Amino acid sequence: MNKSVALNFSGKKVLVMGLGIQGGGLEAVKFLWRNGVKITVTDLRSRWVLKKSIRQLRKYRGIHYVLGGHRKSDFKITDFVLKNPGVPPHSLYLRYAKGLGIPILTDIGIFLRFCPAPVIGITGTRGKSTAAYLIWKFLQKRGLTRTKREQTQNIQYKRVFLSGNIGKSPLGYLPLLKKNDLVVLELSSFQLEDLASEHKSPQIAVVTNIYRDHLNWHKNFREYIAAKRSIVRYQTPEDYAFVNSADLGVRKMTHGINSRIRSVKLPNKFRAIVDKNIGVHYRQIVALAVAVGTHLGVPLRRMLKILKGFRGLPGRQEKIGTIRGVHFINDTTATIPDATVAALRRFHALKKPAERIILIAGGSDKKLDFSVLAKEILYKVDTLILLPGDATEKLKKILLLEQKLATREIIIKEVKTMHDAVKSAYLSAKNRDWILLSPGAASFGLFLNEFDRGRQFVEEVKKMQ
Repeated sequence: MNKSVALNFSGKKVLVMGLGIQGGGLEAVKFLWRNGVKITVTDLRSRWVLKKSIRQLRKYRGIHYVLGGHRKSDFKITDFVLKNPGVPPHSLYLRYAKGLGIPILTDIGIFLRFCPAPVIGITGTRGKSTAAYLIWKFLQKRGLTRTKREQTQNIQYKRVFLSGNIGKSPLGYLPLLKKNDLVVLELSSFQLEDLASEHKSPQIAVVTNIYRDHLNWHKNFREYIAAKRSIVRYQTPEDYAFVNSADLGVRKMTHGINSRIRSVKLPNKFRAIVDKNIGVHYRQIVALAVAVGTHLGVPLRRMLKILKGFRGLPGRQEKIGTIRGVHFINDTTATIPDATVAALRRFHALKKPAERIILIAGGSDKKLDFSVLAKEILYKVDTLILLPGDATEKLKKILLLEQKLATREIIIKEVKTMHDAVKSAYLSAKNRDWILLSPGAASFGLFLNEFDRGRQFVEEVKKMQ
């Protein structure tokens, strides 16, 4: 157990704001409980929605739950508030707690404050999960060579841990960490915005790209970039930043930082494998992972071997099966228009001339621009199945305007559930067609989150087999 952590929290009352359904809040609660903390968990979601998370906390006695809403009285009597990254920083209850002088903490902030091991942090609008996973996969192999600096410092990395925005809090393994371990952290803009108050950045930062996203959360694009910049803002001249220099937003974001910037390029021998297995748009993502691996002594041949067997992460242009000649693709993590554009371009290039693309899209708007996606749909999609949401209404208006100028017509259908979407798509399909779930929008309202959306899609496809 980390004694400094226990000293700060033992006997204190902590209000955990947001348990969550992806597991991120679970490890934070367990960590606090093991450190002798009196815990109250409050969440806007009901006990029924959170039942899986609560079930995993059954053996942790003494936890008090306030579900289905927040109460100011709970914030008034606590020593600390531990905020889930999903809670917006402008929350009325957080402002109330701050006004009372109560510290607002986050799991990532606590972790970086007390973590004894070097940290590799990965962020970006798209591809950060894939980059984080590949870096972790490359580094967990034994027998790594070491850089000259590491040899001088007599560092030999024994264990590599992966956590962060992937749904697992790093607090779960913080007590186990030693200084010769390595931590790979995927960091969202929400987590990085929270992290700014800690004035800490990872020793190695990786930035994949910057697109417009989460403008329903951040006040504007400038604030979004400022949140992302926290990953490099507090780096020292001894630290490293591996960046996608082909991305203008990344170049602007990392301009003038103190650390050593490393631009990357994918070795030629990797390109054909990446293009075939996960798509040409992943070249820069893989290049970043390979560059970090090389920096830390991973042989190229080992990384090449790993990539040959890598077909992408679940929910990211994932081929989930073929039923009576119809191909089904789960790209539920495409929550912005740019991601759906990338998917359409990839599968349009893969398909044969007689084959068609049936796209399931739409959902909740994050104050993003759908004009480029609309044009891609009109020229690459044959049938469009739209899920309900304000992003869908926005996309429909643009499609109606653009369709007057298009040289081809597409069929547009609207549905209310994923069951109806899959059924309608399949009835529209012919042999060797492609049914692609790539929403280009968030999942609020109809689904618990984008992973629930993907899960429902996969379940509906399985029912048809």
